[in-house]
Amino acid sequence: MGDNIGSLNATSHRQAASSDIATARHVVAASFLAWMLDACDFFIVLFTLDDVAHSFHASLESILLAPTLTLLTRPIGAFLCGRAADRYGRKPVMIGTILVYSAIEVLSAFAPTLAIFLFLRALFGIALGGEWGVGTSLIMESVPASWRGMASGILQAGYPAGYLLASLAFLLLSVLGWRGLFILGGSALFSALYIWIRVPESPEWLAQQKNKSVKSVETLGLGGIIRHNLALCVFAVTLMAAFNFMSHGSQDLYPKIFLGLERRLPHPSITLIVVLYNIAAIMGGLFFGLLSQRIGRQYSIALAALLTLPLLPLWTLPHSSLWLTVGAVCIQFCIQGAWGVVPAYLSELSPPSVRATFPGLAYQCGNLIAASNALLQTGLASLLKTGLAPALMLVVGGAAFVVLTLTILNARLHPTKTLT
Repeated sequence: MGDNIGSLNATSHRQAASSDIATARHVVAASFLAWMLDACDFFIVLFTLDDVAHSFHASLESILLAPTLTLLTRPIGAFLCGRAADRYGRKPVMIGTILVYSAIEVLSAFAPTLAIFLFLRALFGIALGGEWGVGTSLIMESVPASWRGMASGILQAGYPAGYLLASLAFLLLSVLGWRGLFILGGSALFSALYIWIRVPESPEWLAQQKNKSVKSVETLGLGGIIRHNLALCVFAVTLMAAFNFMSHGSQDLYPKIFLGLERRLPHPSITLIVVLYNIAAIMGGLFFGLLSQRIGRQYSIALAALLTLPLLPLWTLPHSSLWLTVGAVCIQFCIQGAWGVVPAYLSELSPPSVRATFPGLAYQCGNLIAASNALLQTGLASLLKTGLAPALMLVVGGAAFVVLTLTILNARLHPTKTLT
């Protein structure tokens, strides 16, 4: 009888563990899918700027306001959606952000005027800015501790994967037109259905709701959270500004301006390089995310930033497409590798009661500061009168050095804590 009871208990434990693993897999898959489709919708706009301008009989400079407005409103989304997720739960807010950005993507296709199109892209930025922080908190609070490094890398790999998906969708432009591509982008709403059916609420958030001794964002207020963690907030925003300068500095002007205009590479070669370095970015995020599980988040970030520095000349100085490809692939492996650790790192730094608000807001505020990247790099190139290569190296190298320095200093002062 006792053996039977023991056997039943063992079977029950195995079934429960199997169920937890299956749930964690769904959370990882859903968070990756949501971020990938969000990024895809953003990049579809960048790929169709000329077509949108022609459709509205507007200048390209006017249409460039669309991605600019999207970037400017991302911190608003990080705050509003993060605050809502800290109050009402990760799952419903994440579903809401996906439904909103999917609807806006479709509505953008039917915009009758440029003004309405730009207004919709500003609203899209709110959903775009909100999704990452909410998804990060959901995934980091739902997966086993041993999975967090891998899950962090998978989540962040959604961004370059979205870039690749948008590149593939762009091949349909001649068939669907830019409006058809925007309607196709609205299919992201199916990921919301997946989350609704297969993804449970964060167990960490549910536990916090039961623990009345934990001060929540409602009782202390976000302003109080910031005042009590001012040094942490300044550190996180500064770090994420450097991260975004590192990423945007290596991507924004590199394909069309540097490779196309300065190195005069043909369009097929540029496309191949972009595809290859995005694949490398995905692999880098996974590699350094897994590595962070062994050597720690901060040292994994620091290593990726350190490896970026000696690659700068290989990335910009060659004139042959072969060596430029090697340099671009290697540097994106390292830069996006460092990014692969960010979701886990910011989540583990965050105060528990604002874990949906803090990571996303720090990320988007840093992104807002780095929005000046293109102007900074072109300004440096004009000042130095040596072309864009030195400007690219100075901005990306400076940002990588700041990331390296801040993470090493913080590792010495405050070893990375785990989620509580």
